[in-house]
Formats: sequence, C-alpha cells, structure tokens
Amino acid sequence: MNLWKGDEEILVQYVDHMGDDESVCDAARVSMNKSADLFTVGQNERLITYLAKHNHWSPFSHTTIKMRFKAPIFIARQLAKHQVGFAWNEVSRRYVSDEPEFWLPHTFRQKADNVKQGSLQDPIADPALEYSRWETHHRRCLEHYNVMVNELNMCPEQARAYLPQSMMTEWIWTGSLYAWSRMYNLRADHHSQREVQFYAHRVAAICRKYFPISWEALANV
Repeated sequence: MNLWKGDEEILVQYVDHMGDDESVCDAARVSMNKSADLFTVGQNERLITYLAKHNHWSPFSHTTIKMRFKAPIFIARQLAKHQVGFAWNEVSRRYVSDEPEFWLPHTFRQKADNVKQGSLQDPIADPALEYSRWETHHRRCLEHYNVMVNELNMCPEQARAYLPQSMMTEWIWTGSLYAWSRMYNLRADHHSQREVQFYAHRVAAICRKYFPISWEALANV
C-alpha cells in the first residue's frame, strides 16, 4: 500500500504558460492604442503596481499558467472551490482501476476551541496509535476495493465510492494570473487549512518565476 506522508510529497508541477509581465501592460495600454515596448521597464512596472493596487484586474486575466497537481481528495475539493478564471480536468476513477494511493498526515493536530481556526499546532495525545489505526483502515479499504474490482468484477465507477477522502487524485489546472493570485491570497492565509497552505505556496513559486513583477504586485507577500 502506497502512503504519501504529509507535505513531503506535495506535487505542483509547471506545465505551460502564456504571456509575461509585458502582456499585462499591453492589455492595459490597448485602450490608448499603445504597447509595452514603447515604455521603459520602470514605467511598465509602475503601471502593473498601479493596476494591482486599484483592483484593475482584467489586464492580469490575459495571461495564463497551466499546472499539474497531485493531492488527497479532501484538499482537491477545497481548491476546486476556486472556479472563476480557471479550467480543471481531473483523473477519473470511473475509467482507471489501478491501485490507489493514500495520504498520511505528517502529524495529527488537535482541534481548536474556535472551529474557524481549524486546528492547533499541538499534536494529539497518542499519534503512534492513530497512525496504526489509520494504516489499518486504509489497508482494509484497499483490500475491499481490489476484491470488488478484481474478483467480483464490479465497475470502478461504483467501487470507487468505497475509497476514503485521503485517496490521492491528480488534475490539470489552468488559470489566469489574476485567478491564481486570488487563490493564493485566500489559501496562503494562516486561517486556511495548513495542508492547503503548502499547495498555495508551491503555486506562488511558479507564478513568481514567470510573472515576477505582476506577482509581486498581486500577491499579499
């Protein structure tokens, strides 16, 4: 049984992108029938900063970045809430029946008194026992899934319902630079679930590489 532990195996992989910081300036300056190459780097940088500061979001939506993600289902479903400016296509276990992988927490955190905080830094009282229970539960789920698919010849689209939310899934996610910045600013916040924060920071590293000026202006870093 393949278990992914905590954030050590987080996967956010760059696939492709369209445009650059000058593309943002071109989109903004088209209203004056001008382009970025008519201005200095400093002028373009000041324009990008102004656009972000005053929430002129549309010029940032003419650029896109495509990434491939791998995450447990319960994390993927939190990220999938971000719909505007994105396209999402995911591996479907209706069509695949290869052995699933499962996520294992790096630590088991205590719940917070304030439910909006989600969890505390403190680990639960007996993490070793819970790790044992966690692995036993997932092993049983996997065994039963394999019986249903391989021995009973049950269709994967029904058998998949037996698998837990900790099962790993993969998807291609494409979004505009502005959409990525909105996702990042919400999911990197300390109120967000810690595991989701890890993914947000991986996204930021990729966006910053290809759109350094725009990302600095858009992201609350």
